Amino acid sequence: VLWSELIDFNSMVLTAESRIKEGKEDTNVGPPNIPRHPEVLARWDPAKARRPDIAEAPVFYPSLEEFEDTVAYIEKIRPSAEPYGICRIVPPLKWSPPFRLREKSIWEGIKFPTRVQDVELLQNRGPVKQKQKKKPKARKRKRSSSSKRQPSSVSSPEEEKVFGFNSGPDFTLEEFEKYARRFKESYFEMKEGNAGDTKWSPSIEEIEGEYWRIVEHAAADDDVEVYYGADLENKVLGSGFERGETSGWDLNNLRRLSGSLLSFERGDISGVLVPWVYVGMCFSTFCWHVEDHHLYSINYNHFGEPKVWYGVPGTHATSLEKAMRKHLPDLFEETPDLLHGLVTQFSPSILKEEGVPVYRAVQRAGEYVLTFPRAYHAGFNSGFNCAEAVNVATVDWLSHGQNAVELLSDENKKTSVSHDKLLLGAAYEAVRSLSGDGGESGKSLEWRCFCDKNMTLTKAVETRLRMEEARIDALGGGFRLMKMEKYFDSNCERECAKCSYDLHLTASGCSKCSPGEYACTKHANELCSCEGNDRFVLLRHTVDELRSLVRALEGEPEHLKTWASMVREVFSEAQKREPRGFDLNLEYQVDGEFDDTSETRHDEAEDLKTWAKEPRDFDLNLEYQVDDEFDNTSDARHDAYMLNFAASVETINLGFLVFRDLWCNKHAIYPKGFKSRVKFYNVKDPMRMSYYISEVVDVGLLGPFFTVTLEEAHQDESFSAGSAQACWEMVLQKVNEEIKKRQERNIHTLESINGLQMFGFLSPSIIQAIEALDPNHRLVEYWNLRKQGGSLEV
Repeated sequence: VLWSELIDFNSMVLTAESRIKEGKEDTNVGPPNIPRHPEVLARWDPAKARRPDIAEAPVFYPSLEEFEDTVAYIEKIRPSAEPYGICRIVPPLKWSPPFRLREKSIWEGIKFPTRVQDVELLQNRGPVKQKQKKKPKARKRKRSSSSKRQPSSVSSPEEEKVFGFNSGPDFTLEEFEKYARRFKESYFEMKEGNAGDTKWSPSIEEIEGEYWRIVEHAAADDDVEVYYGADLENKVLGSGFERGETSGWDLNNLRRLSGSLLSFERGDISGVLVPWVYVGMCFSTFCWHVEDHHLYSINYNHFGEPKVWYGVPGTHATSLEKAMRKHLPDLFEETPDLLHGLVTQFSPSILKEEGVPVYRAVQRAGEYVLTFPRAYHAGFNSGFNCAEAVNVATVDWLSHGQNAVELLSDENKKTSVSHDKLLLGAAYEAVRSLSGDGGESGKSLEWRCFCDKNMTLTKAVETRLRMEEARIDALGGGFRLMKMEKYFDSNCERECAKCSYDLHLTASGCSKCSPGEYACTKHANELCSCEGNDRFVLLRHTVDELRSLVRALEGEPEHLKTWASMVREVFSEAQKREPRGFDLNLEYQVDGEFDDTSETRHDEAEDLKTWAKEPRDFDLNLEYQVDDEFDNTSDARHDAYMLNFAASVETINLGFLVFRDLWCNKHAIYPKGFKSRVKFYNVKDPMRMSYYISEVVDVGLLGPFFTVTLEEAHQDESFSAGSAQACWEMVLQKVNEEIKKRQERNIHTLESINGLQMFGFLSPSIIQAIEALDPNHRLVEYWNLRKQGGSLEV
């Protein structure tokens, strides 16, 4: 599109509409509300380029062997890469995962929301209260999380709109690619080459110089408006990685890898534990920010043109903040926490002049960029591309995370994860391994490098102990010290009513004036002024117990023995925590003989004790076709319960194997990340069938955890437990409760369900696929029974 060919946008839309009606327009390009031809008013001005003169961030080229363990590789390169804040990782040549979003049904059929960015206003803009540039009205996009927690370092829709980040049109990937290409061609006046068959394209350096010219010194008539599909949750486009990919470098798997502390967080926190997808075009920008909770982040560029990154090491985070406050005083005066909003860009050249070290990385397709704890980073896209990112936490992050939660508490901002839960989870795992309960040779050596006196994990636990001990002492004698109930925060987050501090370790309250409301030990006295025995402090572990934990991590035998016993008790309690009415003490025999002495937590024979009776009121062995809406006759209602559920299980993600205790038993293997889909009675309306997603997740010390979620978007029903059977029994119980509540005549409640069957672990095709993941039969407990049963060739 040349300058002379640009037309008024409104007339262009009318023309497009008329052509569609006449059948002369390619309707695959997009509906009339999608701008086919960008209205590009500004033009490239190479004579005024402002490319920053800064050093390059390091680049790493792992071997195939190094590439096998993602967390271990991050630990390996950290000492040499962390001083730069960011680094680039180029995978081995054999690593080239398919890009799932290229599938036609997604590429052409699914739309995603965008944000409008005025590039010339990213740095040089007046305060909000001043008259702002007028923008067309746009719908406000509501962003949500699949967990109750949500990243605190993302900008709200209100903040984005105030700073010029209005909502833009919805695009398909196909439409966005065409729009992005036309914008870049027009802006840089990309013409056909001399041969007439190739098009000239600006270099990365030329694009970078023009980008900073716009940001730093845009002319009065410059108006550079671009779109960015940022922070796209999994439910929008899904992941770019293929389902069933087992590598730890698939960002969907990274959160649950051994050595990742995020494995101790059960929730699926969008953007932190579950990756976000980013669809960019030339000049679309990610502004200066640090990751939520000062976590690591890892970004993979699936395809397209490069992303240009800038990073500042975490040791200079305060220096960056001071420099930006110095040069943008009006903005910070009006919005003190401006850097939490991800809406302000700032020149690396000015940062360099202020003595702040800044490094650059150009991330091409198929490459990763890793950012380190509290490392500020920013950048922009050089053209159409699609990337995916998620957070990471290794043991060395703990000190950064503690600092982050204290800063967030001072600012009364919520945390996205429970720092104390991750800290204690790591400590439990270390004790378990050091005491010989870890189950893997070499595991104790792996944890020992973080333990012993003055080592990373030991210091982190000791620091937290001293902090809480001082706060409890400062409260004086006006509070009763009480033991916290084990499941105090299992089903909901517990946060300080005053500062939103997470209360996993300690919580204060008052039984007289504020039952059910809690505060951290810093703000216990601010919750109320009651006296007597009404005020209390709940302790998950006493101060003496935490002192003993420190000694255990340092390797003192007596304390290690004590804590090893306590950790085993945690496993025992997890085994006992089953849904209401689920009695594990009944006698039961399954598949021949049942080993009642087995200590394996997820032995499904144990879990199925009360549920393997032959059903009296319905028959799972009869096949029956059920529509989404039932015939309302009583006979149809009754017959609808005669469904062969096993036949309808669909695998979404096969996951990957974990060669540790609890990840298999005699009856099934439980791949981490396994996900399946099955149709069952809707828990809100049993007269209707709906799809449920069954998933196996990793909770670190406690091994696998099982979840079942109703797939319908408008329903909020999720069930989690320590076994597949327990999950589906919870679903069944709720269905039965709803049936009884409705008092439908001729409708029988369902008396049993097979959790393994509903997950798909009894489906021959799924069994075969999972078994193929373990060709060397490393999961000995499972394979021994298979061999004894004669189902495997020896």
